[in-house]
Amino acid sequence: MKLAFTKMHGAGNDFVVLDFTREPFTLDSGQLKKLADRHRGVGCDQILVVQKPDDGAADFRYRIFNADGGEVEQCGNGARCFVKFVHARGLTRKPEIQVQTLGGTIRPRLEADGEVTVDMGQPSKPSVEKLTVHGRQIEAVILSMGNPHAVQVVPDVESAPVATQGPMLEVHPRFPNRVNAGYMQVLGRQHIALRVWERGAGETLSCGTGACAAVVAGITRGLLDSPVQVDTRGGTLTIAWAGGDNPVSMKGPAVTVFEGTIEV
Repeated sequence: MKLAFTKMHGAGNDFVVLDFTREPFTLDSGQLKKLADRHRGVGCDQILVVQKPDDGAADFRYRIFNADGGEVEQCGNGARCFVKFVHARGLTRKPEIQVQTLGGTIRPRLEADGEVTVDMGQPSKPSVEKLTVHGRQIEAVILSMGNPHAVQVVPDVESAPVATQGPMLEVHPRFPNRVNAGYMQVLGRQHIALRVWERGAGETLSCGTGACAAVVAGITRGLLDSPVQVDTRGGTLTIAWAGGDNPVSMKGPAVTVFEGTIEV
């Protein structure tokens, strides 16, 4: 089976985007893992699938599969690429669309400057918890942005134990569906640096929902003021949140890298 794809990235978080608006989605986890394999496939952090919505109020259904083939609820950087993709394919002319995800409805908007702003919806109520990871106690802010996050404040993001502690925190018994582990360094009241170990993908160059979660965590703890510039290894995102039940807004780039076909 030959499959057409588009390779995209949002601040270095890279994706394979598939259009299944005209035919049923039939790929299994083995085929998805092959697509994501950086040596034997196209290579990506996540695979994004565009489908017709189940909900009549939405414009599209947006499905996200991690590099390990598992489906997840939400991906913020992917949402920006999703908007650029459906516009480039002529699937919509609306500057703002309503998109159905496993984690809830999101409303991304294509801006005049070419970047994309995404209304990511309301975060869950954050809680500060102490967890034991490999015999060491850590303190993290736990919340959901449609997908689960555990955010720690660290003195230096470059020396943070992302690759060593991140995999253990991902599968901690506290999180039955695994968790994304964020490591945030506060650089100023409106400026942070961030690294994220993503469940099912490992450390990525950027994580949109992770950036949202980190800003919510920082504002909740009284460390940050909205809007916040989030520096990731792949680029910069701008996150705004007015607190309480207000939605989180994310703005950042989305870039098409190349298109092609692959046998799966």
